[in-house]
Amino acid sequence: MSALEAHVKADVMSKFQRSEGDVGSPEVQVALLTARIKLLTEHLKENKKDFHSRRGLMNLVSRRRGLLKYLKRIDLTRYADVIKALGLRH
Repeated sequence: MSALEAHVKADVMSKFQRSEGDVGSPEVQVALLTARIKLLTEHLKENKKDFHSRRGLMNLVSRRRGLLKYLKRIDLTRYADVIKALGLRH
């Protein structure tokens, strides 16, 4: 992981943490997956034939979808806050 990725990860985690030291809540996980999805999407725009990375992207999207489904089931307001903060589901 490069220094830039570590910096992005730290920013995302600090923004979506529910309490100090929280690294595993669904909100943090969804935000980190979204950041990785954005990076991979940019990579695939330039490398259209990189099918291995495309498969990894699909796995990330699937994991994020599952976490969002879980979050929606346990707390609808937290789900709505995450969706709004990340700009998902226009």
